Amino acid sequence: MKPLQELVRPNIWALSPYSSARDEYSGHDAHVFLDANENPYNGPLNRYPDPLQRELKALISKNKEVPESHIFLGNGSDEAIDLVYRCFTRPGIDNVVAIEPTYGMYRVCADINDVEYRPVLLDNHFQMSAAKMLEACDRYTKVIWICSPNNPSGNLIDPDEVEMVIEGFEGIVVVDEAYSDFAPGKPFRTKLRHYPNLIVLNTMSKAWGCAAIRLGMAFASAEIIGLFNKVKYPYNVNALTQERALEMMQSPYEVEKWVKLLLQERIRVMESFSILPICQKVYPTDANFFLARMTDAPAIYDYLMREGIIVRNRSRVTLCDNCLRVTIGTKTENSQLLAALRKY
Repeated sequence: MKPLQELVRPNIWALSPYSSARDEYSGHDAHVFLDANENPYNGPLNRYPDPLQRELKALISKNKEVPESHIFLGNGSDEAIDLVYRCFTRPGIDNVVAIEPTYGMYRVCADINDVEYRPVLLDNHFQMSAAKMLEACDRYTKVIWICSPNNPSGNLIDPDEVEMVIEGFEGIVVVDEAYSDFAPGKPFRTKLRHYPNLIVLNTMSKAWGCAAIRLGMAFASAEIIGLFNKVKYPYNVNALTQERALEMMQSPYEVEKWVKLLLQERIRVMESFSILPICQKVYPTDANFFLARMTDAPAIYDYLMREGIIVRNRSRVTLCDNCLRVTIGTKTENSQLLAALRKY
């Protein structure tokens, strides 16, 4: 890895962050707050939230087995994705490399930040070649994006290939593990101490069933987390989100139960899909969704919409011609989907 200062945008490295009122008294036992121009009435909603989410990070640290100083919390994973561009890439100069197909926000954030986006095609099994990823890089490549389990394909990217990219690249490698709770094997966040150039993303939106509260996580070295905290908006995670996340983090066994149920249903739904006359192929998955190649995906998608059932038509995505992406729902929801498709 290059020295971090060489990877960070010069203006970000030199940035003096905004100092919030709640940062300044940190470590003191305060009980009268006359510093932040808040209304003294309507507690507790009248007070600004902890800008660094310390109590929540302490619980996440235990659950995810990552030190608190290596955790960033944001408004969904998308905030962390955008911060990677804002911290490490210079608009109009630098570029990033990503697997293709994959989660669309990596490209959207590249376009917003005026950064060249270089997609590298996966093979027909939706697997990555580390050699091809590294070949796509040049001296202006600052970041490599790898989603595993990948979206929309659902499969884990070969961890040996991922490690080859991390070890062979001098810049930042981001491994997005939004769906790792549904997948076998150890997540890459457990390997942070070996790779100072690694950033791992996670979320409360999937296995934890909290998409509505918009809480994303990034795990990385304390130095990279420090950069994120310097650039983020002062109170980026609101008090209601922090409160709900704290409640959920105290119920990990409930989440484990949900995951087990979803994995059982995933087997049933995929097996049922595979024998449908209108389904040509069901792709292996390690997530809470799967990809299926259909005889006429757009027409089937429109039919399901008329039946009040929404899936995702991925036909316009690279390597996903005539494919639907199906999320695993409750047993009742899944049965309604299968019943509708049997009548098509």
